[in-house]
Amino acid sequence: MAAAKHRAITSAEHSKHSSTIGARHASDADIDTGVEDASSALSRNTSVAHYSAMRRRSARRTVLRGVLVVFLVALLGFGGLAWAYINNINKRLTAGANQDLLSILAERDKPSDPFYMLLLGVDKGEERIEEEGEEYWNYRADTIILARIDPQDVKVTLVSIPRDTYVDMGYNGQSKINSAYSFGGPSYMVEVVQEFAGVPISHYAEIDFDAFVAIVDKIGGIDVTLPVPISDPEYTGLELSAGTHHLNGWDALMLCRSRHAYDEYGGGDFYRAANQRMVISAIARKVLASDLVTMSGTISTLADYVTTDMDLGTILSLAAQMKDINIDENFYSGQEPTISTFYDELWYEICDTEAWQEMMRRVDAGLPPYANEEDDFTAGIAGAISTTGEQHYGGVVAENEPDYSGTVSVLNGTDYDGLAINVADDLSSRGFSTTADVAMSTWDNTVIVYNGDDSESKARAIADIIGGNPEIISNDGSYPTNANVIVILGFDQVYY
Repeated sequence: MAAAKHRAITSAEHSKHSSTIGARHASDADIDTGVEDASSALSRNTSVAHYSAMRRRSARRTVLRGVLVVFLVALLGFGGLAWAYINNINKRLTAGANQDLLSILAERDKPSDPFYMLLLGVDKGEERIEEEGEEYWNYRADTIILARIDPQDVKVTLVSIPRDTYVDMGYNGQSKINSAYSFGGPSYMVEVVQEFAGVPISHYAEIDFDAFVAIVDKIGGIDVTLPVPISDPEYTGLELSAGTHHLNGWDALMLCRSRHAYDEYGGGDFYRAANQRMVISAIARKVLASDLVTMSGTISTLADYVTTDMDLGTILSLAAQMKDINIDENFYSGQEPTISTFYDELWYEICDTEAWQEMMRRVDAGLPPYANEEDDFTAGIAGAISTTGEQHYGGVVAENEPDYSGTVSVLNGTDYDGLAINVADDLSSRGFSTTADVAMSTWDNTVIVYNGDDSESKARAIADIIGGNPEIISNDGSYPTNANVIVILGFDQVYY
């Protein structure tokens, strides 16, 4: 059955639909038949080549995970006990990842490809579970963060989606986005956020808030920098001066929960969300700096508080790829732009659709969510990612922003059938107008040729998408001029 479409309610539509806010009712859903034009289908040879390439990529991922796990066993010693330890962690990590969730997560083509992961904070403490049970319909997602992780460029971007964001969930009606969890659990939450953000989600992690206490204490505390003092005596009891603090687990949790400390600035949820992203980056900084055994022990602790599709080997493999990240420069943070609206005694966040689409375009291109500090209203008030307390923005690189428009001619310079078609399809899905053909000769290395200075940004965007290390050159008259950019695929692209 095709999935129902989900989208944000824009500010322009809000007045039209205000009478239905919060209502759940049956409605016709857009149906995607999934039928493609026969002329665009790949040939049998192309399908076989594509399948073989996928098998090789999958094997490389499996080998890397396997090597790390075997190395961990060697470090731990006592082979049988070590394998039992690893299997125990895996069982606890993935216990809640059912087939519904696994079936909706997007496949990753290459281990170095950027991918999206949905991080949910659900307040399922032991006391609440005892009172209400573990069934998903008893809970809503309190924290929603869309993470983009780029192993090749070693970058991470965290984008918070306010829990009160007003969305159209098709047959589930129009309501706050966090209610998607109570309607259909993790798999439905992924489905709704994918549609809302317009990106595929490959991994999922649902975290009990108690995890902050256990994990932060496990790694010996974290350092955070606060631009302004926090005083929240009536709710969390948190009292922190401006400046840098070393937090234990409990204080880190209270910081992630404190919103009334920011009431004088308005919208406390927004500042709390920024602090949550800061705490996540501080945890990542500490964990990635640890050795393999310490990292595994931290994941073992986390396994009691998290539901994810990722096993220990996958997490360690990703950590190995991201270990050298410069968190001060390449760990970005942002939040869906919204317009706050009070209706029927409830607050809703109406998505600023144009600004949201621009933000996600930047995020998908590997840029910071905000082009300038002025776009981030939490700057200078909520905590920031870097140890200096300063947030990294992308204004300084705006002139070199990738451009995902224009015409691209993709030429297959290898003897692997269907390679140009696959690459052309990838580029087309990102906004380019593409054609695919066969090159006059074979090429060892991929070359991207741009026609005119105004197409250089398009060529760089293409290089980011296809990966590897293609040479980017300006057309000196030796190449065709029938498109803004000519991509000649070499054998390096086959094995990348």
